[in-house]
Amino acid sequence: MPEPVLSAAHIDKSFLDNKVLDDVGIDLMPGEIHALLGENGAGKSTLIKILTGAYTHDAGTILLDGKPVHPRDTKHAQEMGVGTVYQEVNLLPNMTVAENLYIGRQPLKFGLVDNRKMERDARALLSRYQLNVDVGSQLDTYSVAVQQIVAIARAVDISGKVLILDEPTASLDQHEVEVLFGILQRLKADGLAIVFITHFLDQVYEIADRATVLRNGRRVGSRAMADLPRMDLVTMMLGHAIADTHALRIGGGRQPGGLFASFKDYALAGKAAPFDLDLHEGEIVGVAGLLGSGRTEMARLLFGIDRPDSGELTVKGKPCKLREPRDAIALGFGFAPEDRKVDGILGDLTVRENIAIALQARQGWTRPLSQKAQVDLADRFVRALDIRTTGIEQPVKFLSGGNQQKVVLARWLATNPKLLILDEPTRGIDVGAHAEIIRMINSLCDQGMSLLVISSELDEIVAYSSRVLVLRDRAISGELRGAHISVGAIVKMIAMQPEVQDA
Repeated sequence: MPEPVLSAAHIDKSFLDNKVLDDVGIDLMPGEIHALLGENGAGKSTLIKILTGAYTHDAGTILLDGKPVHPRDTKHAQEMGVGTVYQEVNLLPNMTVAENLYIGRQPLKFGLVDNRKMERDARALLSRYQLNVDVGSQLDTYSVAVQQIVAIARAVDISGKVLILDEPTASLDQHEVEVLFGILQRLKADGLAIVFITHFLDQVYEIADRATVLRNGRRVGSRAMADLPRMDLVTMMLGHAIADTHALRIGGGRQPGGLFASFKDYALAGKAAPFDLDLHEGEIVGVAGLLGSGRTEMARLLFGIDRPDSGELTVKGKPCKLREPRDAIALGFGFAPEDRKVDGILGDLTVRENIAIALQARQGWTRPLSQKAQVDLADRFVRALDIRTTGIEQPVKFLSGGNQQKVVLARWLATNPKLLILDEPTRGIDVGAHAEIIRMINSLCDQGMSLLVISSELDEIVAYSSRVLVLRDRAISGELRGAHISVGAIVKMIAMQPEVQDA
């Protein structure tokens, strides 16, 4: 066996009192494509930032070609041979292709940049990747796929030992993915060690030789892909031993009411494959799938944040259009997003203002809610949801995560919605708040509300869902109902290969 090009062992990293990596390690072999996998918060990004010098580790060792290294920053890591290309290409779109390839290391002639030589070198470099473009044109005149190849060419030319690719295929179509994979195979044949981070399991099995799985800041294991069944990989990522999971089925006996909303052939290129979805009154539809499977993209479409390329919507039997979230609110939709700090709360506004804002938006700014109405509304929901705050005039950013989540829920409940879309409603909150939100979800359903709940907590979904949609690679891979809903069935459907799924 060859020696690893790069080996990291016993890596620890904490931010304040939060330990995000605990005894993590990875070995990268020459001429190998190594998948780094794990759900949100597993520690993948922190690990690659340590390997590339963006962060320093608290404990552990990093060996490059068998020698200890301590990358001071990303430039130092590049000089030692470790390069990175992120999903959002970190180049300069308003500069030419050649300038992007050689920025910071342009060839000089008489103290000035030798543009002729730079463009000649750029054409020669890109020819190795079978990329024939005008290197004198601005980078942003080309597709994301071309920009990815330019970024890879630059990283390999600078570094040349280890290439780390963070979600490189997230914005590519199938043909572009095939082109990229052809390039990776050639780089692999040249002896490069490649780290491939993705949430698309089909792509992992197509391109990777080995995989290392992280979960909750620890390494679960490293396995050769040829010896790793899909079921085992999904179980490693999710942490669910299927035979040991027995969730209480709260939602199993529910009888949904009438049809509230129907989405037919809804789709958005690159975000969501065409899907049909009927939502009934008094029904909880759970949505499961790995990170990157298209769960949030579906929610954004259903709430009008993103416009579909195709599809029809009827609400209570009447055709409707969602051009923007305001249209969704007018139809009685509410949406609590996954990232409450970025997309949910308005941190500098008070609890009162955060709760009242959606109702005010529905009424229109020409009909402002009075101060008294806002106070009455906020007081009512602070009591009803047991929001722990010093008062309704406290800035919401000073509340705990669980109480911020309750404020976001209160905002939408104040609009008396008919459909409530919840994206990871219990992520990052304490056990007490978690239980209260689950009780609230069930109570709202019992009152006749239609709910669509996205969650990575499979036990949760199993417990309260009337139906479960399983997403995979931005498409609905299947649906589970009634007694067929279980953690095991969900995991199997996530891991299912396309040919098995269609059989």
